[in-house]
Amino acid sequence: MTTLNPRSRPGFHLLSRLFTGFSLALGSGTALADYTWNFPKPVTPIGRDTLSMHNQFMIIITVLFVVVFAIMIYSMLKHRKSTGAEPARFSGPTGALQWFWVMVPFAMLLFIDFVLMGIPAFHAVIEMEDTRTKADMVLKVTGMQWKWQYEYPASGVKFISTLTTPREQIEGKEPKGENYLLEVDNEVVLPVGKKVRILLTSTDVIHTWWVPQFGVKRDAIPGFLRETWVRIEEPGTYRGQCAELCGKDHGFMPVVVRAVPEPEYLAWVDKKKAEMAAAAAGSDKTWTKDELMAAGKAAYEKNCAACHQPEGQGVPPVFPALAGSKIVTGPLLSPEGKLIPDSHVDRVMNGKAGTAMQAFKTTLSDADIAAIITYERNAFGNTKGDMIQPAQIKALR
Repeated sequence: MTTLNPRSRPGFHLLSRLFTGFSLALGSGTALADYTWNFPKPVTPIGRDTLSMHNQFMIIITVLFVVVFAIMIYSMLKHRKSTGAEPARFSGPTGALQWFWVMVPFAMLLFIDFVLMGIPAFHAVIEMEDTRTKADMVLKVTGMQWKWQYEYPASGVKFISTLTTPREQIEGKEPKGENYLLEVDNEVVLPVGKKVRILLTSTDVIHTWWVPQFGVKRDAIPGFLRETWVRIEEPGTYRGQCAELCGKDHGFMPVVVRAVPEPEYLAWVDKKKAEMAAAAAGSDKTWTKDELMAAGKAAYEKNCAACHQPEGQGVPPVFPALAGSKIVTGPLLSPEGKLIPDSHVDRVMNGKAGTAMQAFKTTLSDADIAAIITYERNAFGNTKGDMIQPAQIKALR
């Protein structure tokens, strides 16, 4: 399958489209799939419509480009001063011929825009917006700095998907992997041949969910619920990324979708349900400090290190340091076991309005939250020596 280059830029797309248009105009469309700068192979109806419209429009644009510049070059050569050409002397619309040469190109452009381009594009636009008709299932996508949350309302499955590219590759200490910056810990799994209605929103800033081979690119906006849809026609793994400048780790927010036959999809749903049940059961277990520290380190690196850095040094003033932090080294709970406003537990669970600190109680399990808090209080040079149990987090919800 065709992979996406995460370091591509808009200029590359423009050159790609110009190259595509010229190639089509010259009759070499059958060889386009061999060029790495062409569109990736579409695997959805929207993707096919998008590529078809793109190719048709590029032919029209290329023809216009050739005709207009041919007339310009001919006029400059034919009427240049060295041939003895004398310029006409007039001002303003003085005759019918001048009006003719104004209105005829105008009418031609109207015909091209509304008939040759507008009517074919109308079907594609209507098809893109048809999210409700005969949808077989719903997938809710929530963007957050800098990961995606996916929810399958009908089955109750819900999980976070984050980048798994090693920091050593990102920092140039190791060679880049095959799917550099386009690999995640939890893939989205969808059944082949089913129409999936996708609902998008965000918890913080504007993100964009984009998978090139689907022909889908839709903004996820805080406070709004936006829609699109896909019907994947071929099994496979399809990669994309956030296409909005959403913050310092914008480039580390990939999208990975695995399309499988329906029986395999149903088996995956059962597996995810079992994992969620096991995580829920962890809330009632009494954990040792070593268990919380081990789980906390893994959860911290996955969910917190992007902002507060792997060693807890932060990026002040935007992302405060956790090492020696007054909040992290402050009291856990009140003597009655209740939440203290602006305490360490409150900050992790409920976030802080107006900052990038999100409310993790909506995305992480009780065990993950308890493990992260315990780890932060006993790492980075912090030596509180205490801990909090998942059961306490569960009670605070």
